[in-house]
Amino acid sequence: MTIDEQTLFSKAISAMKNAYAPYSNYSVGAALVTEDDTVYTGVNIENASYGLTNCAERTAIFKAVSEGHTHFKAILIVNGTKEMSKPCGACRQVMSEFMGPDDIVYLTNKDNLNKEYRFTEILPLAFSDKDME
Repeated sequence: MTIDEQTLFSKAISAMKNAYAPYSNYSVGAALVTEDDTVYTGVNIENASYGLTNCAERTAIFKAVSEGHTHFKAILIVNGTKEMSKPCGACRQVMSEFMGPDDIVYLTNKDNLNKEYRFTEILPLAFSDKDME
């Protein structure tokens, strides 16, 4: 991968400033790397009807897919607290559609204290279309 972790962190932190989180006050940013090293960012976007809220990870993924990218090598997720970011179950399942088992997930906090995971470590038993056969 030619995009380094520090670059992803900078892009995710910068994007996080655009998070719309008036209800939780929990801002999240994500930076996603495609197969051709294009980086897409995303933020969480809350809604008064909580079920309509969208997470930063899915925002970045949906932006990339809408531009024709369907495989990602890495994603970095950051929030504005001292706690390490952890993607929700819905985000992990959406990520499983576009990331391979060995693709990288960086979970970070605002101070760039992070941990690197292979995708299968954060979702070991992802639902797949093969489960319907």
